[in-house]
Amino acid sequence: ADPVPPSRLGRGSMGGTQSLSLPLGKGPHHVGCTDVMVGHTRQGLFLRLFYPCLPQAGAERPLWIPRYEYCGGLADFIHRSRRWCAPLLSIAVGSCRVPVSWNGPFKPCSSRYPLIIFSHGLGAFRTLYSSVCSELASWGFAVAALEHRDHSASATYFCTAEAGREEWIPYQRVPKGQKEFYFRNKQVHQRAEECVRALRLFEDISSGKPVPNVLHFDFDLSVLKDSVDLTKVAVMGHSFGGVTAVLALVKEPSFRCAVALDAWMFPLENALYPEVPKPVLFINTEKFQTPENIAKMKRLSSRNSQTKIITILGSVHQSQTDFTFLTGKLINRIFGARGTLDPYKGLDITSRAALAFLQRHLNLEEEFDRWDNLLEGIGDSVVPEAPFSRSKL
Repeated sequence: ADPVPPSRLGRGSMGGTQSLSLPLGKGPHHVGCTDVMVGHTRQGLFLRLFYPCLPQAGAERPLWIPRYEYCGGLADFIHRSRRWCAPLLSIAVGSCRVPVSWNGPFKPCSSRYPLIIFSHGLGAFRTLYSSVCSELASWGFAVAALEHRDHSASATYFCTAEAGREEWIPYQRVPKGQKEFYFRNKQVHQRAEECVRALRLFEDISSGKPVPNVLHFDFDLSVLKDSVDLTKVAVMGHSFGGVTAVLALVKEPSFRCAVALDAWMFPLENALYPEVPKPVLFINTEKFQTPENIAKMKRLSSRNSQTKIITILGSVHQSQTDFTFLTGKLINRIFGARGTLDPYKGLDITSRAALAFLQRHLNLEEEFDRWDNLLEGIGDSVVPEAPFSRSKL
């Protein structure tokens, strides 16, 4: 029995069909992934690591939504009742798997992989950007997708020192009577500090320190010791994660550049703009940005000629998340996840622009510069700056 009459869920772009596949990375490497949790308090870290791996027959693919609790968190975030929305989400996407090898054998690399720390958006969590993270990993990056503990994830948890006990951290709205800026500003600082702590974690691994993974997976973190290049580190994120990436550049000199997907600039205090020392690539969608937000990005591009702003036409805010690939009616109706641009093409533009930018600022010896024109907003479905700034009306 269908819990909700189909007519009420609207018409998906695929008629009634449900597609639950996320794209495979297009780069030369197979991709593995594992979850890493360090420490027994909320001051620890939780992340999903995507990395180049050796091909493995019959490899297990991880669930996209790792636990049912995340469905309840998403329901809370979108102001729907947990009672009906969480089970519905679970039915709709609970069986979706990410096309990577779970705990797959790490592919050693003498020339070392550059590292990207990835920060999720408001109401998201570590797995919702699997398509862009695995795409970058397939081109030879280690990508650490954080799950933030500032109450901006739709749900997250840590494992206390007491065996088997988990403490969940729920999504939190701006408290009544509190100004949103102060609430979000405090969160963005915590998030940027978590990005810095993630970098410290990889420094510990590289120096040979034992890093115990609370989750006890069959993946030995010490295999990364001589294969990650800590002189080539970037920070990246979407929306709230985009502005987190910008702030992380201020907090940590080792981050050489940032890639901000549809950054929400509101939480950053004005005094910090002159402090951003490194280049940022802003990849915006057509439907999300406001003139105020773009003006803030331009404060950075006017100071640094290497900071670039481009817009992908036909895209919406959710086009840069995995939701855009899950084409059921329910998901489209609840998350507004589709623009007019084909999502695979959107991911291509996003990842190629990011790769060209990362090659330029991490001094990589690859051929990603073949996509340099995207950084100037030249190409199909991409424009420089922001579309409404071209209007003279």
